[in-house]
Amino acid sequence: MDRDTLAEFYRLHSSALLRALLRLTSGDRGKAEDMLQETFLRAWQNPQALVRGPEHGRPWLFTVARRIAIDHFRTQSARPKELGDETPEDRAAPDDPFEEILSAHAIGDALAELAPHHRDVLVELHLNDRSTADAAAALGIPPGTVKSRNFYAVRALRPLLEQRDLAPA
Repeated sequence: MDRDTLAEFYRLHSSALLRALLRLTSGDRGKAEDMLQETFLRAWQNPQALVRGPEHGRPWLFTVARRIAIDHFRTQSARPKELGDETPEDRAAPDDPFEEILSAHAIGDALAELAPHHRDVLVELHLNDRSTADAAAALGIPPGTVKSRNFYAVRALRPLLEQRDLAPA
């Protein structure tokens, strides 16, 4: 098929074919344009199917486009579903135990800078995973005091962690 004939096919049928492909792809213009391009590539590869001329090729083009769409959706359904737009490079690297050890030491240093009564409450509540009542019993102080010390200890700990680039976002 010569270039002019293919250009005439494209001029006559591409807009209608693209609209049909947009409906088939639920409005995904990228997929529809890819399928349109594949359709006209097959038209170029099979000129014998369009021997009657550019104005009579629409049924053949629509059949080819429909089959391309079916093949695309079959291939897509056979693959595992991708859950986001992230690329493998965007994914977090596996946890590095060395980094965890360094972070634990830095957090330990930050805790050491706190007043002992604040540090003890944080250790009981967050590191030993105790309830307020259990921490109060272990420390020998009222539960209300545990709550207020925890509040002020967290406020005091945040700038210390920020200095070490360990503060949560």
